[in-house]
Amino acid sequence: MKALSPVDQLFLVLERRQQPMHVGGLQLFEFPEDAEESYVQELAELLRAYDQPTGPFSQRLVSKFGRSFWDQDQQFDLDHHFRHEALPHPGRIRELLSLVSAEHSALLDRERPMWECHLIEGFSDRRFALYSKIHHSMVDGIGAMRLMQRSLTTEPNARETPPVWAQPLRKREKAPMTPADAVTHIAQAGGTLGKQLGSLSHVAREVYRNVQKSRRHEEHTSVFQAPHCILNERITGSRRFAAQSYSMTRFKAVAKAFGGTLNDVVLAVCGFALREYLIGQRALPDQPLISMVPMSVRAAGSDDDEEGGNQIAMILANLGTHVADPAHRMEIIMKSVREAKERCARMTPDEIVAYTALTLAPAGMNLLTGVNPKWQSFNVIISNVPGPKEPLYWNGARLSGIYPVSIVLDRMALNITVTSYIDSLEFGFIACRRTLPSMQRLLDYVERGLDELEIAAGIRE
Repeated sequence: MKALSPVDQLFLVLERRQQPMHVGGLQLFEFPEDAEESYVQELAELLRAYDQPTGPFSQRLVSKFGRSFWDQDQQFDLDHHFRHEALPHPGRIRELLSLVSAEHSALLDRERPMWECHLIEGFSDRRFALYSKIHHSMVDGIGAMRLMQRSLTTEPNARETPPVWAQPLRKREKAPMTPADAVTHIAQAGGTLGKQLGSLSHVAREVYRNVQKSRRHEEHTSVFQAPHCILNERITGSRRFAAQSYSMTRFKAVAKAFGGTLNDVVLAVCGFALREYLIGQRALPDQPLISMVPMSVRAAGSDDDEEGGNQIAMILANLGTHVADPAHRMEIIMKSVREAKERCARMTPDEIVAYTALTLAPAGMNLLTGVNPKWQSFNVIISNVPGPKEPLYWNGARLSGIYPVSIVLDRMALNITVTSYIDSLEFGFIACRRTLPSMQRLLDYVERGLDELEIAAGIRE
């Protein structure tokens, strides 16, 4: 048996009916060209043959002496974890997203290994999907995404590939942080700060400089300036998932025209989408929304096996939702992100971690405990995680889209994760269905926001 770490245990403690603590992913596939209509049925039969999982898929929770441990499940039942399902007529993406929304709302059974894979057919065209979810106490957010990609290959002719739960074990990989992992980072902040006291004087100067600048410049982004809005209300256990692919070429062209980065444009279109959505709900705050953005601070050429705690900074970005002009909003976002990066450049990796801990730990603990809802450091988490650059295949089926399905927290009713795949950006929105009604409209608003930026940049009329 293996004892859970304090952070792993935290995700079990935080879980409630209205706050499931699992992460997931949706993969969309195209039939192989030579495949019969029975292809998915045959694939399901192939997968069912792998009824002896490897770790962590073979482990279940046990409790002894008041502590939780991982232990082998001696009565593993694949039928509980692997489901073969069909979409209702007419088999559109709308029906797929509705199914994923319902499945992501349901808690995982703690009496069994806490994961599920759903093979989904019934599309109106020659496509099928795989939706997977796994509890955050078993694996971190980016680790879950990579687990779900283990069965994928660049070889289109590979067949009879074992499913993810039967893949050989691999050494755990370090990677950029996703929104779900941001919770982990904040939860560890207090302890991390204690280890970085040697750099506290420099960190304190940066905090003081940030506070003073926020007093002189209204648009400067600092802690506890985020306005309260419906994104930060109490949540229920019901979820709505929305996802869509957008051309990366368009985003890069806008970034080049404005002299910004790809992530600046992602934040700008999200800012537009949130502004339009909140206007429609008659709930747009006068002050700009603030996003927490995970940012890698790993030095170029550093070893992936280095300790991950010093690889990530959590910066706050002003989304410029208080202004209507897209060019002005883009300028606000670029300036906000640039200042955060410049601040990080003045500090060592240890000091960056200490700064993040000092500024965000109070808000993080409030996010986790709800002690003081008025402590609002940020309104939403927006994360951009690099993905595969080459076409991938699963048993001959081409992967056409990969969409992250993250975690929604109480008083953080929306989570936006973006990942790249070849020449596309894949947006995944997950939200509390009741707190944010008709959230799927954000997909149309992202497209409109990109249109406006292209016009403002002079790329097209």
